[in-house]
Amino acid sequence: MSYGVLHDPEALLAEELPLDRTPVTALADAILARKNVKGLRAGDCAQIALLLTGHARVVAAEVGRRFENLPKDSDLRPLIDQVLQEAERRLSVTSRTTLAYAQQRARLVKALYRALDRLPNPGPRPRTPDLCGSPGGTG
Repeated sequence: MSYGVLHDPEALLAEELPLDRTPVTALADAILARKNVKGLRAGDCAQIALLLTGHARVVAAEVGRRFENLPKDSDLRPLIDQVLQEAERRLSVTSRTTLAYAQQRARLVKALYRALDRLPNPGPRPRTPDLCGSPGGTG
């Protein structure tokens, strides 16, 4: 079986994907509760870390969008800015296959969701035209 890596340098997918928070936070809690890799199959930590990394990127993009909409004098700006800088630093690290790495990604996802929960929701974003140019993304 072969696997591919999704390449999305412009973060276009983050614009369209809804955040499926419940299963991802349940996974994060489960991996954080583990004390060792006993019972995990080979590659499980790598796959969990990969999933959490992708989710962290999507949540960080949403936190960033909401951060940009904060008033310049908001008391939240320094805190959210720090969370975003830490997320950028952690997400720049090359992926590893260890339990500790998967747990680090789980902590990052939880921190990003805590930041997201503190930010006002600006409401739905307007849809951008699809590649064919029709509004609303329908062909």
